[in-house]
Amino acid sequence: MTSAGTIFKRCGCRDPYGRRLEKACPRLRERNHGTWYFHCSARNVLGRFERIRRGGYPSQTAARQARQEWLSTTEADRTAQGWTVERWLRHWLDTRTKIRPTTRFHYTRDVEKILIPYLGRYRLTDLDTRLLRTLFAQIATTINSKGRPQSASAMQHLRTTLRAALSLAVREGLLDCNPARHIEISGYQQPHAKVWTDARVERWEQDGERPPVAVWTAKHLATFLGAVTDDSLYAFWWLTALRGLRRGEMCGLRWADIDLDRGVLTVERNRTTAGYQIVEGDPKTPAGRRAVALDKRTVQVLRAHRRWQLDQRAQAAEDGKPWTDTGYVFARADGLPINPNYATTRFRKLVQRTGLPPVRLHDLRHGAASLAHEAGADLKTLQDLLGHSSIVTTADTYTSVLPEVQRRCADATAHLVLAAARRTRKKIKNKARKNRPNPRPKTGAPTPTAPAAAAKTQVSRPSRSTQPAQAPTPTSHPRDTHRPHQADNRKGPNRDPAARTPFDLARPKGLEPLTF
Repeated sequence: MTSAGTIFKRCGCRDPYGRRLEKACPRLRERNHGTWYFHCSARNVLGRFERIRRGGYPSQTAARQARQEWLSTTEADRTAQGWTVERWLRHWLDTRTKIRPTTRFHYTRDVEKILIPYLGRYRLTDLDTRLLRTLFAQIATTINSKGRPQSASAMQHLRTTLRAALSLAVREGLLDCNPARHIEISGYQQPHAKVWTDARVERWEQDGERPPVAVWTAKHLATFLGAVTDDSLYAFWWLTALRGLRRGEMCGLRWADIDLDRGVLTVERNRTTAGYQIVEGDPKTPAGRRAVALDKRTVQVLRAHRRWQLDQRAQAAEDGKPWTDTGYVFARADGLPINPNYATTRFRKLVQRTGLPPVRLHDLRHGAASLAHEAGADLKTLQDLLGHSSIVTTADTYTSVLPEVQRRCADATAHLVLAAARRTRKKIKNKARKNRPNPRPKTGAPTPTAPAAAAKTQVSRPSRSTQPAQAPTPTSHPRDTHRPHQADNRKGPNRDPAARTPFDLARPKGLEPLTF
């Protein structure tokens, strides 16, 4: 239940030993000595009783009024006024019970190392957009653990963490709006994979500049796979580059999840790291639990890797070395599964040894999506292959357009325009031919005979007028009497310019017509 508490007076005087006198000061009875305080308890937003003490009031009446105002506020308001940002961030982390261990690791790192040192002393009611912008500007000038300035990507992740924590405060009614929503990180752009074209490779060789997310072409990938055929993790690189599995999915893959006879691989586990701790569990998303089809060449590579692993186990038995049959596809010399960080380090060294433009291990996943798209796979097929819950992620992030795809798209677009132009030209020609009058008789041509003229007169429709119809002259066509403004469509330099086609008007003088 709510407790009204007490109201008391205290001061900051000290005794000869330096200890505060507080309520024991003999001068407290003086009118202008010391200040008034109150303490009471009430429930917070979590339903727990919380004791509070406030002071600095000039009179007992002011302290009593402040106490009544505090007790009359809602539980959410009392919590926002009494809780610091540090306390709320720790409470937020404790309530996040359904997030993945890696996500919790990154959230905890942001909260403990940056957010609490810079924001922990403020109360929730003190937070606003202007304050957060000022503090984020200070954080951006600091140095990270590697001795480098804070990157735009790290600042964006920090903003995401704070925004998620304050969103819970908004849902609980502690804040009216989320002030972290209006923080802008300068220089941050959503990373998109860029292909290692010849121009980018040449620039990288000159000044060492490389894109944050890069993708090999099919030629680069073939060169790398040809240079690492003797590596113990050759099947790891092959399967990642062609089927686009995540690093954790590869490290958690077991032989029981692969059907080599049917050529199907099932993703069931995810083995990754949270700092120095290895965590194994379900795939990253529900859509990550999927079946992946394997081509004949990939099946051959996995069969060869299986034979090599069995030879390793037999050799260990002969040498008397321990071997643990864990069932993992990619294991160490003692049969235990490899560390995911080892795969990342091993891949980086192999890339440096081959002399190819640098890419990350995760970039092989980008490249697998791009190569499959180049081979003709649609976005829905790529979504199922990569295990994305949304096709938007597949379209925006994992499908870099390779130069060959761009070239085919350009050719197809040009072919479409030329085909439309060909049909338009043919339509214009047919229309001009249909509206063209009969040619006039040449000079010296015989005039129509009397019987023929009489026959034409009998066939023609009689006029409604009472006046007799006047026969047309031999030099004019009957239709010309009904089309007095008919354009002259005859060929030659003296034809009517309005009768020319758009292709003729757009063609400079002295050039032949455009043919398709």
